[in-house]
Order: sequence, then structure tokens, then C-alpha cells
Amino acid sequence: MNTAKPPAIRIQGLRKSYKDLNVLKGVDFDVAAGSIFALLGSNGAGKTTIVRILATLLKSDEGTAIVNGFDVAAEPARVRESISLTGQFAAVDEILTGRENLVMIAKLRQVKQPKQVANELLQRFGLTDAGGRRVATYSGGMRRRLDIAMSLIGEPAVIFLDEPTTGLDPEARIEVWQVIQDLADSGTTVLLTTQYLDEAEKLADRIAILHEGTIIVNGTLTELRQLLPPAKAEYVERQPTLEEIFLSIVGKDNTPDNGKNTANAKEER
Repeated sequence: MNTAKPPAIRIQGLRKSYKDLNVLKGVDFDVAAGSIFALLGSNGAGKTTIVRILATLLKSDEGTAIVNGFDVAAEPARVRESISLTGQFAAVDEILTGRENLVMIAKLRQVKQPKQVANELLQRFGLTDAGGRRVATYSGGMRRRLDIAMSLIGEPAVIFLDEPTTGLDPEARIEVWQVIQDLADSGTTVLLTTQYLDEAEKLADRIAILHEGTIIVNGTLTELRQLLPPAKAEYVERQPTLEEIFLSIVGKDNTPDNGKNTANAKEER
């Protein structure tokens, strides 16, 4: 008996054009439930178009898209009940406090005990101390964490994160990465669109590269690495990465042995 879970998202033959511009030219991929799937591509590749179709904000010209078991064209209301979407810029009200933003969304979604839900999310996202402050005083990373917290009200099975770290500084990006990983660890399915290679490498269980409207490769990071010949390995002194240098300088040093150890490293020729 096959006990494998059906995919949380399934796209087959998805096409979308704007007059003479073919944005999607037959896109196919599955996203496993509870996983992080990174859709990687440059500006204009069609990433946001796919997200908008999956979120029932845009109709495709051809093909099918299933989200949480529901067809986005035939059952859009059921799809909307199953998902949440966070765009490139935090959709928070700067005049309200963090807690007030969460309570407002909880009431709009008719969630029971909105104040309790708000307090639990503030704690979960490390914003309890800032919950009573106006969002206008928040840093970029704090706003993004609040935005994602708001999107989780109602416990959606699938969350779409459309370039969630655009415009954030390195420290804020790492904060958001941890939030995204925690979402997947709790069982939420995450479809992440990004231009950042390191973001996909850090977070994704599977990575699909969208180029000129088609998926040109789809696999795990290990599978993608096998597409290139291995580089010659040499025993060299390990140099700290820019990320490690930055975190050390700002007082969040997570560099092993302060970057003084040596390791087997791959050196490109």
C-alpha cells in the first residue's frame, strides 16, 4: 500500500502570456508537503507570475495547478483558505503596534482569542519586547518577521514567500532565514522565490531554476552539484566567509575556531 503523501503543490503544463510576451512556457513541478522549495531565477523569469497563479490572484492560459489538494481554477476559495502570501515588501501598518497589527488580522480572519494568538506569535518570532511599539520604529528584519507572523494567522498549510529578503541587510536576512526554517520544521510547506543563490542553498530541500519561462533544472542541492564536474580538492587554510566576518564584527560570532582552522576545501581552477 502506498502511504506517501500527495504533493502540497503540483503544477503541470502551466502557461501564461501577456499579448506577445510568453512569460510561462509550460512549467511543471511538485512541492512535497512540509518542505522548502526554492524557485530560483532572475528578474522577469516568471517567478512572481507562478506565485500569483497559485495564490488565485491570476489565471493561467493553460495547464493545471493544485494547492493542498484543491485546483486553483476550480476551487479558488478552498485554495485561499489553505494558503498565505508574503510579498517582497512587508505589508504592515506602521501606525499600529506589532501586537495591534496581529490582533487586527486575527479579527479579520475571525480567529478565536485574537489577543492570545497575537501574543503567541510575538513570542514565537522574538518580538514580545517590541510588541507594544509602533511598527514605524522596527528594523527591516523585525518588520519582515512581523509580516510573516501575520501571514501565519489561521495556520495555513502552504505559505508563499515571494523574495522575502529583498532590501534587507545581512543580519536581517539571516533572521528571516531562521524563521523560514522554523516554518518548515513545524510542518508548513514553503514555496520560496528568490534571486539569491546563497538563500536557496541555505534553505531549500529542492531547488528549481526558472529561465525564460521554463524550468531548466529541478533537484536537491546534491543533485544539482552533480551537474558540474568536481573541482580539484586541496588541503588549504580555511578562510572566513564574508558572512562570518560580518557576524563576528557585529558581535554574533559563529565562526568555527574564529576562522583559524584548516579544512579540505574545493579550489576552482
